[in-house]
Amino acid sequence: MSRKSISLYIHIPFCKSKCYYCDFNSFVCRDEDVPAYFNLLRRELLLYKELLKGYTISTVFIGGGTPSLVDANNIYQIVFFLREIFEVDKDAEITIESNPGTLTLEKLEIYVACGINRLSIGLQAIQEDLLRKMGRIHSLEEFSHSYSLALKAGFKNINVDVIFGIPGQRLDDWKNTIEYMLKCEPTHLSCYSLKIEENSVFGEKHKNGKLIPVDDDLDRQMYWYAINKLKEKGYRHYEISNFAMQNYSCRHNLVYWKCEEYIGLGTGAHSFFNNKRYSNVINIRNYSDSIGKGIIPKENQILIAEQDRISEFIILGLRLIDGVAMEEFERKFDKCILDIYEKEITSLIKKNLLQISDKTIKLTSTGLDLANQVFVEFI
Repeated sequence: MSRKSISLYIHIPFCKSKCYYCDFNSFVCRDEDVPAYFNLLRRELLLYKELLKGYTISTVFIGGGTPSLVDANNIYQIVFFLREIFEVDKDAEITIESNPGTLTLEKLEIYVACGINRLSIGLQAIQEDLLRKMGRIHSLEEFSHSYSLALKAGFKNINVDVIFGIPGQRLDDWKNTIEYMLKCEPTHLSCYSLKIEENSVFGEKHKNGKLIPVDDDLDRQMYWYAINKLKEKGYRHYEISNFAMQNYSCRHNLVYWKCEEYIGLGTGAHSFFNNKRYSNVINIRNYSDSIGKGIIPKENQILIAEQDRISEFIILGLRLIDGVAMEEFERKFDKCILDIYEKEITSLIKKNLLQISDKTIKLTSTGLDLANQVFVEFI
């Protein structure tokens, strides 16, 4: 009997300071909090030991927060521990997020030694004034040094995160960031349009009229500059915000976009398992109390009805540039997508937002710019 695949997300909530655009579950790190938190993570992993007995771990993503901020031995031990208690695919993709200035050669070598084979570095911009405006605590020079160390340590699969649509950012600033990235030649590049989140420093400034968002036309110019330039240099645009060299698409994120199962560990982490979505409690004391009682620290558990699963599958699948495969949809739900959404799909095709072939339904170029207008039709 073949084993099922599942992915793990491990949340490390510690940061040196909070970036002004961030509303993630993270807080300033105190050294004394770290060992206790990792001990709780190990205990939470044990709570899943029986539940995941018939599964093989295919991808692991260690995110945050800033996982690279903590002593690398904590990371080594948690990866080693999950390998001890779960069946981990020999070719598993194991990613760790990092920030420039928090990486050393010793840390990176420890990551490689425990089997971490994908590094994600948050650069965001190459202009020092924009980095300061976003509350970033690193310089371009620190990114360059961190990137060089990662290559020296043996990382062959490196993603870099960059942001466009930053208030005050000019088109030339973004072009220079992309040009710089092309010189670095990462295997993967994530280009995110800045979203001003309500529960962030930027959100508060915007609410008080002290922050003016970038004009929509400029935001789109930046987006299409990246698409065209990266394609020209051999990167495949495989998801709305993501570009990869051949065979370097992020397998872990594809799990989310294809609505496959994953377990989130740590405070505030989200899971999708057995057709249920749930999140862990955010408060670290409540998280600790639940684990102390031998209870998985979840809340807000929802059984996803079939219609909602269909809706999610289409919306998340349309984020992929290849779109939704109609055969895969029928295999998963035993229904034809056109029987359910023929009216909506026909309307979106007429508006030049969707295109359809005998195999797939996907966004058009116009649809990429107006994706939210497409997604709402499937809710």
